[in-house]
Amino acid sequence: MTVARTLSEGVSLAGSMPADVIFHNADMPDGNGLDMLPALIDTPSFPEVILLTDSGDPDQAEHAIKMGAWDYVERPVTTRSMTLSLVRAIQYRAKKILKQPHTTLNEETLQDIAGDSPQMKRSLDRLALCANSDANVLITGETGTGKELFAWAIHNNSRRAGKRFVVVDCAALPETLVESILFGYERGAFTGAEKSQSGLIKRADGGTLFLDEVGELPLSVQRSFLRVLQEHKFRQIGGGAHLRSDFRLIAATNRDLDTMVHRHRFRKDLLFRLRAFTMELPPLRQRIEDIPAIAIHHVDRFCHSYGLVAKTFSPEFFEVLSRYQWPGNVRELVNALERAVSAARHEPVLFPKHLPVYIRVHLARASVEQGQGGADLPIIRPEGADGATLPRLIEAREAAIAQVEQRYLKELMAMAADMEQACTISGLSRSRLYALLKKHNLPSCFRLPS
Repeated sequence: MTVARTLSEGVSLAGSMPADVIFHNADMPDGNGLDMLPALIDTPSFPEVILLTDSGDPDQAEHAIKMGAWDYVERPVTTRSMTLSLVRAIQYRAKKILKQPHTTLNEETLQDIAGDSPQMKRSLDRLALCANSDANVLITGETGTGKELFAWAIHNNSRRAGKRFVVVDCAALPETLVESILFGYERGAFTGAEKSQSGLIKRADGGTLFLDEVGELPLSVQRSFLRVLQEHKFRQIGGGAHLRSDFRLIAATNRDLDTMVHRHRFRKDLLFRLRAFTMELPPLRQRIEDIPAIAIHHVDRFCHSYGLVAKTFSPEFFEVLSRYQWPGNVRELVNALERAVSAARHEPVLFPKHLPVYIRVHLARASVEQGQGGADLPIIRPEGADGATLPRLIEAREAAIAQVEQRYLKELMAMAADMEQACTISGLSRSRLYALLKKHNLPSCFRLPS
């Protein structure tokens, strides 16, 4: 057994020597252990990580499991509880095949999924796992994170590749027509039904049915659709005989379906059916290091499409892209890149001036506001260092991000009335928000209603 007393020492050891199981403290002298969980899991031996904590926070437990922890153990722990968790992890390791990320994926189906960050690697590993099964998949994430793109990739790497991929935009379906669109109808079933029409469920037979924004599916239809998921049989409107459809279901949402269940706006039994597998796609602001790869891929694609010579990038271009928060995620970034290519046209190098005005204005205002509060700026030079000494860029960036996060969270807690409103304003999941509050030692308290 090897012991590390700091996060940095632990990650270094895990990267230099093989390990099957790591007991990992959530609270470490040099930082929040939960934040370092992905780095430990992604070390060469892909160890199982058992998180030890003093907090007993159910949201932290949920967040740890979603990040890939094998188990979550609250202190004080007994020898028996630690041994039980350790033995189960070792038994699992003895039977599992060491994972080889992405080896089962067809690279041609991933051309529009760019990035090599730890978050993206985990998403691709999850994609491969989902593609090797025929079970239902629920993909969650903010608007613009690429949920439909991942759904297509799952389909194209599954045994159903080459069959139909039928998209249902639940948010765009008129409530009065949902059943007829999904199930189809017989001639004469209602006024205007002059001929029989098959529904989208039948058209997906043999392939994949993708329910986008499934949280918008009306309650009146959820019960009927649950039966279809259970039996893969249904009746058309006005029809007598049952029809069969052998489809694989992938659903996506940017809503908190657990909260909707609690408020009786989504069926619990349907939610259980939807999430045999789950994928939570990270927002772009949590994987800023992927921005250059995304930019290069899409700029090359736009240049080819418009018949332009390939473009290069000024260093300031990537710096501006990394400073912006991208509330619209990858979709917003791709749109901004297309506008930049159009603005540059035949110029060989992309500069910040080619980006949409609203992005440059937002960053300019943020820079001026930060400059006006100079006392709040992160200290870049370490205390006592000479004028020529600077920390590494990544360290300065992490310090700046931490300070901005803390200020934002304080204002969020003062503005929001409850956790749901805080999640809506910030675009964060409940577990992620709790984790950030704990990271910055902030209480999860809200303003009292007036």
